[in-house]
Amino acid sequence: LSGNKNQVLADKYGLVLSENLAKKLFGSNEKAIGKTVNWNYEWSDGGGEETLQVSGVFKTPPVNSTLQFDYLVHSDLLIDDDYNAGDWNGHYARSFLVLKEDTNIDDFNKKIGNYLASKREGKYTMTSFLQKFSERYLKNPYENGVQVGGRFEYVGLFILIAFFILFIACINFMNLSTAQAGRKMKEVGVKKVVGANRRSLVIQYLSESVLLSFLALGVALLLVILLLPQFNALVDKSIELSLGWNEIFWLMAIVLCTGLIAGSYPAFRLSAFKPVEVLKGKLHTSFGEFWMRKGLVVFQFAISIIFIIGVLVVNKQIEYTQTKNLGYERDNVVRFMMGSNNKQPEAFLAEIKKVSGVKNVGAMNGDFLDGLDNNGGWSWNGNESNKGVLFQAPRLSYNAIETLGMELLAGRTFSKDHNDDFDKIIINVSALELMSLENPIGKILDKGDGQKQEIIGVVKDFQYGSIHKKVEPLIIRFREFGRDVMVKIAGGTERETLMQIEELFTEFNPGYPFDYSFLDQDYQALYKSESRVADLSNY
Repeated sequence: LSGNKNQVLADKYGLVLSENLAKKLFGSNEKAIGKTVNWNYEWSDGGGEETLQVSGVFKTPPVNSTLQFDYLVHSDLLIDDDYNAGDWNGHYARSFLVLKEDTNIDDFNKKIGNYLASKREGKYTMTSFLQKFSERYLKNPYENGVQVGGRFEYVGLFILIAFFILFIACINFMNLSTAQAGRKMKEVGVKKVVGANRRSLVIQYLSESVLLSFLALGVALLLVILLLPQFNALVDKSIELSLGWNEIFWLMAIVLCTGLIAGSYPAFRLSAFKPVEVLKGKLHTSFGEFWMRKGLVVFQFAISIIFIIGVLVVNKQIEYTQTKNLGYERDNVVRFMMGSNNKQPEAFLAEIKKVSGVKNVGAMNGDFLDGLDNNGGWSWNGNESNKGVLFQAPRLSYNAIETLGMELLAGRTFSKDHNDDFDKIIINVSALELMSLENPIGKILDKGDGQKQEIIGVVKDFQYGSIHKKVEPLIIRFREFGRDVMVKIAGGTERETLMQIEELFTEFNPGYPFDYSFLDQDYQALYKSESRVADLSNY
């Protein structure tokens, strides 16, 4: 909206604001250009402060955009601060390409397939490929290059439910119409006597059915308009009723098909009555017709029972996510980010531990519930082929394992008394089984480039990230201080303890807000979409 889009990030100290943020900070887009902003930033391995100059303003992304952001900065700032970001072995980049028209995607994928692997000196084996950005929201994630699961499954699920509900309605209409055939047979008989043929009667009854379907469409649209705000609140979305020509075409097609399907059996059944038998009051039901009606009733009851079982299963799944033993304790664990201007992280953590309601305190780099931190290139027993194994690899500080209540099966955890550093690691049972190590404590893993790392402990398998992910071989790496602080609080002391922690936070992190959350609540939020599916299924 303001500034030269080809030049706004030519200088790495340039800053591009959203329209909303520009107006919030400076009053208007024009007033924002040229102003300076002190930017406090945090990466996984560091942080700092820079003075940036506003060089442009962009239109704020709409609420239905997958990407939501308020400002853009130059990627060189990340590379300057974190050496991993500028390395081919880092995994910070998300690449967006605008392809030339008529590009053959398969041929293009062959060109880029091994490009990244060739830059990594054989450290990891992987293949790159493209995905349409418009498909990313519904068709994600991928495993081994194949799209699995994702929100598209929910879309398909509810389309299927809608189809069966509509089909059950059609069956009800058929059965009610044929059940009331006795009331209409004299009408049919009289019409046939005065010259009506079967074709005209079929058209009449199909027209009545289609007309009822269009009346139902009107009622349905009215209900959608009235209930959409409540529906949006239920699913936490901002869905709007937008009827373009494409949507109108499909609505008309669905309504027409519904009317024809629902009216077909009654129309052909009623129009087949013979006038002599009808006027005499004799109406014979064939054996096939009897079983047709009974079969339809059985079918709709069967679908209803399947729905009921499905709802029970979905609710049981949600219950399972909340009650499963994860291998760590999430109750009364408070999480918050350490400010990047905190120059005394060790003293800060030590002071927190002195607070009366604090049972333990630890830290890590990265979000424990994301479960995204991984690492490879390890070899053991002198076998170089092991370097292709990618391990889950969270980076934890002293006392982090104790804070999360993980179960130690052998050895010890990271300890200041032993002067533990980056050359010490802890593995889980799955990693132990993969490595087939006997007496693992003290064993050395080769990381390449002269890096040797010693196993000092083995912990019981725990769920790193959400339970959508399998428990995999895992190596816990050491970091003396992490930006994500975790504090275990004694039950019943939450309010007083948090007030004291906030005072310390303000003292050590001037200018930073104390934004905290509880680990158990954050864990429940991981399954927000599944909970919505359960609620919708219940309705």
